[in-house]
Amino acid sequence: MLIKTVNGKTPIIPDDCYVAENATIIGDVVLGAQCSIWFNAVIRGDVNYIKIGNKVNIQDGAVIHCTYLKHPTTIGNNVSIGHNAIVHGCIIKDNVLIGMGAIIMDNCVIESNSIIAAGAVVTQNTVVESGSIYAGVPAKKVKSINESDFAGEIERIATNYLMYSSWMK
Repeated sequence: MLIKTVNGKTPIIPDDCYVAENATIIGDVVLGAQCSIWFNAVIRGDVNYIKIGNKVNIQDGAVIHCTYLKHPTTIGNNVSIGHNAIVHGCIIKDNVLIGMGAIIMDNCVIESNSIIAAGAVVTQNTVVESGSIYAGVPAKKVKSINESDFAGEIERIATNYLMYSSWMK
């Protein structure tokens, strides 16, 4: 793993987190408990801070970044960031699933208990309402989670990633 200090800021990574050997975490990054950072993931806190809650998994190839002098990135608890997703200068609240290849742009707020579908592009300044599923380019609400087959998926995936990370330690 590449853990790098930038401008006097060193990532803070609790001992109970799993960080893959080729993940990169640099600068002003704080991870909560029980996080997992997977292969080729990049968390780049060089131009602003990144704060990540507890039981967050950042899957293979995902990029977490922020915007200089404007938008830090904050991720809540029990969040799954899918393979190759890009999360940039935004706020993601608790119990959220960001699908594979999704892009979350600057100054977005993803409210709690929401799902962003694989491949969705959440454009700048969008607020995703709690309990909803957003999909498409640009992403729009497609349904409420309680009207979908995905009601238990947020918790299931976050819990599974805790198990997967235990296999790697």
